[in-house]
Amino acid sequence: MYCIVTGGTEGIGKAVINRFAQEGFDIITCARNIEKLNYLKLDLENRYPIKVHVFRVDLSIKEEVLNFGSMVNALAVPEVLVNNAGVFLPGMIETEVDGALEHMINTNLYSAYHLTRSLMPEMKRLKKGYIFNMCSIASIKAYANGGSYGISKFALYGMTKVLREELKEFNIKVTAVLPGATLTASWEGVDLPEERFIKVEDIAELIWTTYRLSDRTVVEDLVIRPQLGDI
Repeated sequence: MYCIVTGGTEGIGKAVINRFAQEGFDIITCARNIEKLNYLKLDLENRYPIKVHVFRVDLSIKEEVLNFGSMVNALAVPEVLVNNAGVFLPGMIETEVDGALEHMINTNLYSAYHLTRSLMPEMKRLKKGYIFNMCSIASIKAYANGGSYGISKFALYGMTKVLREELKEFNIKVTAVLPGATLTASWEGVDLPEERFIKVEDIAELIWTTYRLSDRTVVEDLVIRPQLGDI
């Protein structure tokens, strides 16, 4: 069985990959840094009896996403697809840098849209599979300095809801993962204690547990926050 994770070299994506690799899943992942990808592949294959396929992909570019989808289809039909890749650029709508909206829509929304469309036909034919879309608390709660990031994550959440309705008759489950502040590279340099953030391993564990539910049950929204609330 294959687990496909976009943006798998760090943060939540890497934690998810490690969790599924522990359970014997073969892995297909992509990111922009080929050195980190190759290190990830070597590390996982040294620790687990699995196959790991890595591809250098800029997920903000449609053609590269579609090419990645074709390569995945040539290898396997995914048991699990985690649309994890994303980018966060803070700022208010009026004052954020030109191109911020386009860049975050391309990375946070269109990458998931195009990759899912590429992989859906075979998943529907086999009537199996699970799609997790990495949304955000910013998908359901607006933040003043969240600007275009919030726009992109609201849109991804909407896409996830549509996919749930379109795919349930094909026995394909769809879950929106909505984490709050999580200890990833996006928060580097912030003067807050590590304990104030969600652990990436906790999110990975919740995704694994959700995946393991019986065929008759689906978690539509997985909302996760730091114990002390949003930052």
